[in-house]
Amino acid sequence: MSLANLFSPINLGDISLKHRVVMAPLTRSRSAQPGDIPQALNVEYYQQRASAGLIITEATQVSPQGKGYAFTPGIHSEQQIQGWKAITDAVHAKGSKIVLQLWHVGRISHSAIQLNGGLPVAPSAIAPEGQAFTEQGFLDFETPRALESNEIASIVEQFKQAAINAKQAGFDGVEVHAANGYLLDQFLKDGTNQRSDNYGGSIENRARLTLEVTAAVAEVWGSGRVGVRISPTGTFNSMSDSKPQALFNHLTEQLSPMNLAYLHVVENFAGASNEGFSFAQIRSRFAGAYMANGGYGAESAEQAIANDSTDVVSFGAPFIANPDLPERFKQGADLNELDQDTLYGGSAKGYTDYPSLVTVSS
Repeated sequence: MSLANLFSPINLGDISLKHRVVMAPLTRSRSAQPGDIPQALNVEYYQQRASAGLIITEATQVSPQGKGYAFTPGIHSEQQIQGWKAITDAVHAKGSKIVLQLWHVGRISHSAIQLNGGLPVAPSAIAPEGQAFTEQGFLDFETPRALESNEIASIVEQFKQAAINAKQAGFDGVEVHAANGYLLDQFLKDGTNQRSDNYGGSIENRARLTLEVTAAVAEVWGSGRVGVRISPTGTFNSMSDSKPQALFNHLTEQLSPMNLAYLHVVENFAGASNEGFSFAQIRSRFAGAYMANGGYGAESAEQAIANDSTDVVSFGAPFIANPDLPERFKQGADLNELDQDTLYGGSAKGYTDYPSLVTVSS
């Protein structure tokens, strides 16, 4: 099958891509400690995958409060900025583009991770199911503290400062993480948002924080270098919404006039139910580039672009196990098998030691 569409160039706002195979954000929990600082091992990992048309980094803490998992990187200290700078330089040297995913986990954290042992924050005091991954191991999630109305502006400021820091680190843009059960998604969905102020209740109110954060980040970067990631049907991290189509149709309609680089939509995720949901309605409401994610292969991605159901496709797990994924797609080569046991934390094993086609043939 020809992959002419998948390997054609495209502009995502002000970010020009040589092709449409995008590396999705992938948490790998391998930052240097103490300080959650990107290190030389991370430089090697991203440089290996710089044949991607665009790399979206692993989710990155916008602040100490935004941290939810052990050994994940931040973008709120000078050492972290310099650590990321080494990565952006390495990726640019290989001719690719890289954007930073801005992340506040909200309730998906633990007091063992938070400064001074404080409770994680959320729109409402509703505990998720499951456990937090901390430096002390897995600990049961706690009931978070509901943010006061006068604290919301500080959340917006955390994202804005992180965007400023990302610019200093040499990125080509940023992605606002409003998906997968983290803070902005918690505000969006009524299963986690039971507020009675201007950030709760109606769909318009629940969308407010995501829109304010996106606008603040766009002030720093220009809207053409800002993307937003959403997961309308995602249930990961104990998420639910009573009317997801209406909610995300509205959010998309409000994001569209901002002239963003792209809208990144998680269409399939573990546990997600897409029954009765139309991603085509999201696509039709967004004037800019639509990026699809979730379970795509080379042929299904090519077909989706040909059918105009998406503009670009991001690939997650295949990029972990195949540092040269675009070339494997081009050649129709077999893909390396993913090692599930080495996804999070650890060393180079299962991180930078997956073979490329060049490695195999030499």
